[in-house]
Amino acid sequence: MTRPEVLFVCVHNAGRSQMAAALLQHHARGRVVVRSAGSAPADTVNPAVVAVMDELGIDLSREFPKPLTTEGVRSADVVITMGCGDACPVFPGKRYLDWKLDDPAGLPPERIRPIRDEIDRRVRALLAELVA
Repeated sequence: MTRPEVLFVCVHNAGRSQMAAALLQHHARGRVVVRSAGSAPADTVNPAVVAVMDELGIDLSREFPKPLTTEGVRSADVVITMGCGDACPVFPGKRYLDWKLDDPAGLPPERIRPIRDEIDRRVRALLAELVA
């Protein structure tokens, strides 16, 4: 049985997509291939995002923003965009979801936690669909 592959994409791959990928990886426990990328990757993952994920016991300290590639999109079964606009290539037969979420860039941890928790809710729902 092949594992479904999910790609999370945001502009900088420093916040939302990093949280989503880490949460899906955490909950899926190997049942899903998970990747994230950015249409214009930042230099580092947002330190406040690293901190709020650490509160859940999820370590993002070794993660780094990765560039969005055509091959990355092509290999994914589900592509979830988070504010990257038209930068994501579209291929027939792929499932695309656009999650409207606030960008955590420049926000303090207390304003990032609700974004993290909403991403977690959506990731759990997606996982239930993918492994049903």
